[in-house]
Amino acid sequence: MKKCKITVMRIVRYEDLMAQYENPISHACDMAVGQTFVANGWEKPEGFCPSAWDTLSPFVLALSHGAENFYDGWMKNPKSAMLSCNDGFRPVSFLVEALDEDAD
Repeated sequence: MKKCKITVMRIVRYEDLMAQYENPISHACDMAVGQTFVANGWEKPEGFCPSAWDTLSPFVLALSHGAENFYDGWMKNPKSAMLSCNDGFRPVSFLVEALDEDAD
């Protein structure tokens, strides 16, 4: 089993949708563009958003166990996936890459 690197690539905010549909919340996301996390195999990295992990974890699990080439050539690097969290108001895009380093 391998470690996987997770990099925050983009954060988007849909203010119009938030104003129209979302109840005000005081805190939603701690992610920052360029921030990286390393998953030890399929384990959620410390400090990683639990909601985002729900979306990413199946891909991290697969990549950490050697899966490649999701969706028949979707990614230029077959040992990676570009994914977004499930927050429809402020989605965060993550690049998940399998590393050559073995998990602990």
